[in-house]
Amino acid sequence: MDDSTVTSPAAAEAEPEQIGQRRRLIIIGALLLGLLLAALDQTIVATALPTIAGDLHGLSHLSWVVTAYLLASTVSTPLWGKLGDLYGRKTFFEASIVIFLIGSALAGLSHTMLQLIAFRAIQGIGGGGLLTGSQTIVADVVPARERGRYQGLFGSVFGVTSVLGPLIGGFFVDNLSWRWVFYVNIPIGVVALIVVAAVLPGRLRRAPHKIDYLGTAFLAGAATSLVLITSLGGTTYAWSSAPIFMLGAIAVVCGALFVWAESRAAEPVVPLHLFRNRVFAASSAVGFVVGFAMFGAIAYLPQYMQIVKGVSPTISGLRLLPLMAGLLTTSIVTGRLVSRWGRYRIFPIIGTATMTVGLYLLSHLGVTTSDWLSSLYMLVLGAGIGASLQVLVVAVQNAVSYADLGAATGGATFFRSIGGSFGTATFGAVFANVLAGDLTAALKGLSLPHGVTAASGASPAVLAHLPAAVHLGYITGYAHALQTVFLVATPFGALAFLLSWTIKDIPLRTTAGRPDPADALAPTSRPTIRTSDQEMERALTTILSREHRREVYARLTRSAGIAASPRAAWLLLRVGQHPEMSRHDLAQLLQLTDAELERRLTELVAIGYVQMLRPDPDQPVPLSESGQHAFDALFQARHERIAQYVGDWHPSQHPGLVALLDRLTHQLAAGGEAPGRDLDPEPAGSATPGPD
Repeated sequence: MDDSTVTSPAAAEAEPEQIGQRRRLIIIGALLLGLLLAALDQTIVATALPTIAGDLHGLSHLSWVVTAYLLASTVSTPLWGKLGDLYGRKTFFEASIVIFLIGSALAGLSHTMLQLIAFRAIQGIGGGGLLTGSQTIVADVVPARERGRYQGLFGSVFGVTSVLGPLIGGFFVDNLSWRWVFYVNIPIGVVALIVVAAVLPGRLRRAPHKIDYLGTAFLAGAATSLVLITSLGGTTYAWSSAPIFMLGAIAVVCGALFVWAESRAAEPVVPLHLFRNRVFAASSAVGFVVGFAMFGAIAYLPQYMQIVKGVSPTISGLRLLPLMAGLLTTSIVTGRLVSRWGRYRIFPIIGTATMTVGLYLLSHLGVTTSDWLSSLYMLVLGAGIGASLQVLVVAVQNAVSYADLGAATGGATFFRSIGGSFGTATFGAVFANVLAGDLTAALKGLSLPHGVTAASGASPAVLAHLPAAVHLGYITGYAHALQTVFLVATPFGALAFLLSWTIKDIPLRTTAGRPDPADALAPTSRPTIRTSDQEMERALTTILSREHRREVYARLTRSAGIAASPRAAWLLLRVGQHPEMSRHDLAQLLQLTDAELERRLTELVAIGYVQMLRPDPDQPVPLSESGQHAFDALFQARHERIAQYVGDWHPSQHPGLVALLDRLTHQLAAGGEAPGRDLDPEPAGSATPGPD
C-alpha cells in the first residue's frame, strides 16, 4: 500500500475535531433541541388552528398559517446548507435559531391573521436553517462509526414530534392560550443557542459552493404566486379579477426565469437534466402528491374534530394518533423490507392506492360518524402515506449517477415538501369556496350571530354557546365543506397511484438501501440538502455502524494475512494511525488507562509488531518493521472492505468518492471507541487469556 494513503493531509484535515464524549453529548443535545424546534413547529400548530381562526377572525385564510411556514422553510433550506458550508456552520446555525425565535415571539404577539402569516414565514426561514444545521453538523463532531446511531436518534425526534406535536398544541390551547404554541419555542431556543455558542467548535468542515441565488428567488416567486392564486382565487378575489391575473403572470414569468436560471447555474437548486430520468421524474411527482395529501389532512382533520365533533384541542390531538401510527409504522416497515428484499416499486403502488382509499373514506366524515370509524379512516390514510414516503427517495438514489446523488435526493424531498405547501393551500381554498354555501344550505334560513361568518369563523368556545338549532346547522354545513375538501383530494391520490406505476424497479444498490432514518420517521416537511459525497458518507456510516466488530476485525486479519486476534488488529490500527502520539494521549483517545494500554499491547509485543521498550507515558508506541507492514496491510484491507459497499458506484470514476473512502478509512482506523468485550479473541469464560 502507498504510504501517502496512510498519512494523507487531506484525509487528516477532513476528520472531525477530537472532542471529548461529554462535550460531544452536550453538542448533540443542543442540536437535537434545534431540530426539535423546527420539527415540532410543523405539527404543534395543527390542533390550535380552529381557535386561532376564531380569535383572529380569519377562517378563510387559515391554511396560510401552515403554508407560510412550509414554503419559507422549503425554499430557504438549500441556501442555509450552502451558506453554512461556505462560511461556517456554527455561525449560520446560531443565526437560524435567532431568526426562528424572533419569528416565534412575533407570531405569539399577532393580533391579525395577516400578521401571524408574515411572522410564520419568518419562523419558516429560521426553521429551514435549524433542519439543515442540526443534521449536517453531526458529521463534524461525531466519529464515523458512531454516526449511524446518532442519525437514528435524530430521525426519532421527527417521530416523537409528529405524535406529541398535536397533543402539546392542544394542551396549550386548553390550559393556557394558543399563543403559547409559539412562546414555548423561546426558552428551548435560548438554551440551545447558549449551549451551541459555548461548546460547538468554531472551526468545522467547509466546502466550496456557488449559490444559486437567482434560481432560489425565482422559485420562491413562482411558488408563492401559485399558492396565492390557489388561496385567494374565488374567495378574496374573483377568479377573473386583476389581482388573480397579475399573480398568474408573475407565476408564469418567474417559472420561465427559474428554468433559464437553472440551465445556467453551476449548482442549481433543481438540476433540470434530472427530469430526463424517468424514475426521478415519477418519484418527484408522486412525492409532491403524497406531501399534498399529508399536510392537507393534518391541517384540516383537527377542524373536523373540534368544530364538528366538539372535542377539546387536547382530545383532537389524541384522535390524530391513528394517522401518525399508521404513517410511522408502514414507513419503518417498508424501509426494512426494501433493505431486505432489494425491491421497492411495489410499495409506492400499494401506498398511493391505500392513501387514495383513505382520502375517499375521509370524505364521508359527518356529524354522526363514530369515533372508531373516523380513527379507522385516518389509520388507512396514514398507512398509505407511510408506505410511500421514504421508498421514493430510495428509488431516486438507486436510479441516478453518483454525480447526481446529492442533487437527486434533495430534489425528491424538495418536491415532497413543496407539495405540502400546495396541498395545505389547495385544501384551504376548496374549503373557503364551499363553506358559505354549505352553511347557508344547512342553516335553512337561520341566522348566525353577529361576528360569526363563513369568512371569519368562530372559535370552538364561541360555537358551543350558539342556540342548539343554529349550532347543529353550523356544524352540519362545516362537515359538508370538509367532505368536499377530502373528495377533491381523492383524484390527486389516484393520480399519484397512476404515476407510481411508471417508477422502474432497478436492483437495489447496497448504499441506496440504507435510507436516512429521518425519512422513515419524519411525516414533516424536510428537504434534504446533502451533496453526493455527504449522502454517500451518511449511507456508509449507517452501514458501518451496524457491523459486528469482532467479525469485521477477524475478517480483516484474514484478508491482510497477519497472525493477530481481532482485538490486537483493532489496537494495531490505532497505534499505526498515531505514530507520533504519546502513550498517555493514545490511552486517553482509546478511553483506557495507561496501565490498560500497556496490558493490551502485550500481544502486539509478543508477535513482534511493537518494539519491546521500557514503557514511558510521554513516548509513542514504536512499531517494528513487520508491525508497520502489518498495519499497512490491515489499513488496505479496511479500505477495500469499505469500498465493497460502493463498488457499483465505480469509485475509480469519481475522485470525490475515492477521497471519501480514504477519509472514512482514516477515521475508522484512528477512532477512539472503547474496544469492549465484543473484540475478545475467545468467547467470554474461556480459559485462554486475552489482551485483557
